[in-house]
Amino acid sequence: MLASDIRALRKARGLTLAEVGLKLRRSIGWLSQVERGLSIPSLGDLRAFANLFEVPVSLFFSHDVPEESERGVIVRASRRRALGTSESGLIEELLSPDLGGSFEMLRSVFAPGAELTEPALRPTEEAGYVVSGIFEIEIAGDWHRLEAGDSFRFEKKPFRWRNPGTEPAVVIWTVSPPVY
Repeated sequence: MLASDIRALRKARGLTLAEVGLKLRRSIGWLSQVERGLSIPSLGDLRAFANLFEVPVSLFFSHDVPEESERGVIVRASRRRALGTSESGLIEELLSPDLGGSFEMLRSVFAPGAELTEPALRPTEEAGYVVSGIFEIEIAGDWHRLEAGDSFRFEKKPFRWRNPGTEPAVVIWTVSPPVY
């Protein structure tokens, strides 16, 4: 799983093995072995990958799967990988089994008052469904107020978000290609 996640992150960012090798000061051969699961990166290497791909180091952990037949297919609620902290105002859980597919699915919990102040722009198509709470999203300069049952979709447009409510806002978010 670790190998396929690293490969998927590299490809999602449009990087070659040579480019990653140059940035991490590692050989192409070693990177290829990591992506094929033949070499295991150290914790320091995982931190370097996390910095390069702009993801939390925690993404690379918690690959436990109780049944081998579920690997890459099923994600149990108790075994989701958390990608954030309550201090940031956003906790995301990876609902997809891994990052190897054409999209990723996340359960995002936005704390009351949390906001992304600077617009983000990603080379992705994104969609979301508000499960609970109040969620506001700005897409290409236009603010939209969404409540439970509402949904959205946009592609390659700047966006930012906020939770103006007093309760957490829960959004199921899909991103293609995967960026985590």
